[in-house]
Amino acid sequence: MGANLKEVRERITSVKSTQQITKAMKMVSAAKLRKAQDAITRLRPYANKLNDMLTNILGNLDGSASTTFGTARPIKKVAIVVVTSNRGLCGAFNTNVIKAADHIAKTKYADQRASGDLIFLCIGKKGNEYFKKHYSDCRLIDEYVSLFDDLSFENVSLVSKRMMTGFEKEYADIVEVAYGRFKNAGTQIAEVDQFLPVPPLEIKEGESEQAKSDYIFEPDQISLLEHLVPSILQTKFQKYCLDTHASEHGARMTAMDKATENAEDLVKGLKILYNKARQEAITSELSEIVGGAAALEG
Repeated sequence: MGANLKEVRERITSVKSTQQITKAMKMVSAAKLRKAQDAITRLRPYANKLNDMLTNILGNLDGSASTTFGTARPIKKVAIVVVTSNRGLCGAFNTNVIKAADHIAKTKYADQRASGDLIFLCIGKKGNEYFKKHYSDCRLIDEYVSLFDDLSFENVSLVSKRMMTGFEKEYADIVEVAYGRFKNAGTQIAEVDQFLPVPPLEIKEGESEQAKSDYIFEPDQISLLEHLVPSILQTKFQKYCLDTHASEHGARMTAMDKATENAEDLVKGLKILYNKARQEAITSELSEIVGGAAALEG
């Protein structure tokens, strides 16, 4: 019985120690989330409006003006960018993003994989570890795994520029990005978005004229496209990274909060178990004493 009590005491101490760690991790993630959330909240409306403008411009080009980034061609070579976190302990967040990328690789681009024309570029260690292990037959670009160490626009632009250059030189005919879209601290949505070529403007039935904007180009369409389109695409890619960064901290804060609550419930259960064991030990000792006294009297 004494051994049982000791074991329960040790478990209570162990769970409380773990609870302190999860509580501290929750506080750290909450602090980081505020900063990450502010960054994506500020950028998202700007990036979304620029993206709408980009699709509208490319849908209204006339004459000889054109850009490679808006031109769709037969899909022979595919590049999938997978944006995950460097660390775990954030629930199913990384798993969901990886599953989204894994799904399109096995279904939508199964032919390209079979022909050896599927490329993965991984940002974040979790995605890199998975695709390195499960897609050894595909080319894996891992130069930007540690991109989250510095999410400045200049640093992130290195990746988007590489994807744009690869698309221009026809190393890839389509570029897809799997990332975690941040909705709020408790909700992160794994999505796959087509980065290149720029998807055509979606015009709903009955609003063909209203959906198109009449732009006046200064100095001319070609000069503007050369500078505007790459800049908008770089901003769009920055949004993918900031979305994922905020999603990671939101998921980790939620996961650590739940772990802390579960630890509290576990401690309560162990304390009840401990008290029961003590009562049983006391009852057993009393029974022995009473039995001994009765034997002496007899």
